[in-house]
Amino acid sequence: MSDDVKDAGLVAMISSILGGNKRADIVAPPPLAEVPPTAPTHGFEPVAAVPDAAPAKPDPASDAAPAAAKPAEPPVKIATTPDGRKLLPAETIADLVLGELRKMEDFPANGASVTVYGYRHWNAMITFAPFSTSFQNATRFRQAMPDLVLKLRRFVALEI
Repeated sequence: MSDDVKDAGLVAMISSILGGNKRADIVAPPPLAEVPPTAPTHGFEPVAAVPDAAPAKPDPASDAAPAAAKPAEPPVKIATTPDGRKLLPAETIADLVLGELRKMEDFPANGASVTVYGYRHWNAMITFAPFSTSFQNATRFRQAMPDLVLKLRRFVALEI
């Protein structure tokens, strides 16, 4: 991070402490897409399963003792509400919110934390580590949070 960005952050913090009544310019957040959120992949792409190749020579030991077949495990069932929203724990919802925020331009790779709280009408709060982003960008991300939370509330509910 450059010294200019650090200096700008320090000046903004000092001016707000000393009573600088200047507010950050209101920046309209980018419009959010109307698609269900996807879980963050943490940089990994899904890989298609490679089919097993048939052995060229039959194994004589396999004819003598057939292997016991493993029963297929049923897929994990995700609990849903009567209106069709997924019931997810707070940590998972926080990961979804953070994943959606990371799609925004200039979002910091490190130093951002999302906390999900509440019950029926859950909410989210974002905090930034010192020097992880500029004051203007932090303000822009905080202004985008209410729209993002409203969008996600249509698809997920907080599990208690």
